Amino acid sequence: MATLAPTAPETGAGADAPAVRLMGIRRVYGDVVAVAGVDLDIAAGEFFTLLGPSGSGKTTTLRVIAGFERPDAGRVELQGIDVTRVAPAQRAVNTVFQDYALFPHMTVVENVEYGLRVKGMSRRDRRARAQDVLERVRLPGLGDRKPVQLSGGQRQRVALARAIVNRPRVLLLDEPLGALDLKLREEMQTELKSIQGDVGITFVYVTHDQDEALTMSNRIAVFNEGRIVQVSGPTELYEHPATEFVAGFVGVSNLLERDGNRCTIRPEKIRLLGEGVPAEGLHTERGRIADVAYVGMVTRYTVALEAGGEVQVVRQNLEELPGEIASEKGREVIVGWRPEHMVPVRTQTNNEEESP
Repeated sequence: MATLAPTAPETGAGADAPAVRLMGIRRVYGDVVAVAGVDLDIAAGEFFTLLGPSGSGKTTTLRVIAGFERPDAGRVELQGIDVTRVAPAQRAVNTVFQDYALFPHMTVVENVEYGLRVKGMSRRDRRARAQDVLERVRLPGLGDRKPVQLSGGQRQRVALARAIVNRPRVLLLDEPLGALDLKLREEMQTELKSIQGDVGITFVYVTHDQDEALTMSNRIAVFNEGRIVQVSGPTELYEHPATEFVAGFVGVSNLLERDGNRCTIRPEKIRLLGEGVPAEGLHTERGRIADVAYVGMVTRYTVALEAGGEVQVVRQNLEELPGEIASEKGREVIVGWRPEHMVPVRTQTNNEEESP
């Protein structure tokens, strides 16, 4: 199988320049500031995710990269070339949308080779490249089918194949798994990450799903109210959130105030000790189990602390039975955690200028 190399950069493009560079991007709709001064570098070959809730600015930022939106201020560079005022069709990027936008009257292979046909490539060459790409997205032998004959996951991969067949330097993906059921979403997360590593194209991925972002990404930019509040790898983002917003949005976290400091700690880092259980090296506090929920592999406890506040605690169900777990509500307990697992966080205000 031939290497699917991205199209060579334009003359003058820096070989060491980021695949995508955003400098001071601002986009306003009337009184609404959708993107409020975003600076970002995305390296070539990265699987980079823009993560945030609805209205946080992540999709608008993606559309600015694609050229579908023109920023009111700032500069967009692709491989060192200023493309801020370049039309979408003239940028070395392709976009995959949630609805796939496949042509229903065309076969799978005709859908995939459509862009090559528009560019004037010979039928023989475009068919060969389309078949190669269909193998890469795990759809060999399905080229003669129509989109209606495919499953949701297969249609998603056809849309992906159609995008990468043109060998863009950057592939933009706007919540492409949003229409799939949970099981298929999880399967496609693994597939997408594998395909991205295989083709070597820079992926810029938009999602509001924290698990999806943590599973697939090399790095993640968390958006809130039009700004990037943190850029980190998945482990750093989860283990060391920079703000209360990030701690609460990425996974489940406990926010506590101790000695005048705001801190966060993840539920799985907290241990239920009870009486007589060794607590050497742990910070411990007394509390009472206010609620308990059995959820199969784990049990989630809510513990009201004597020192103030509540914490959620997650414990694996290795031996306990559901009946035994339900009876624990109201029990006095001691909870403990290693001091280094309590991470200081700052509170973000609406007008705060935060650097990643």
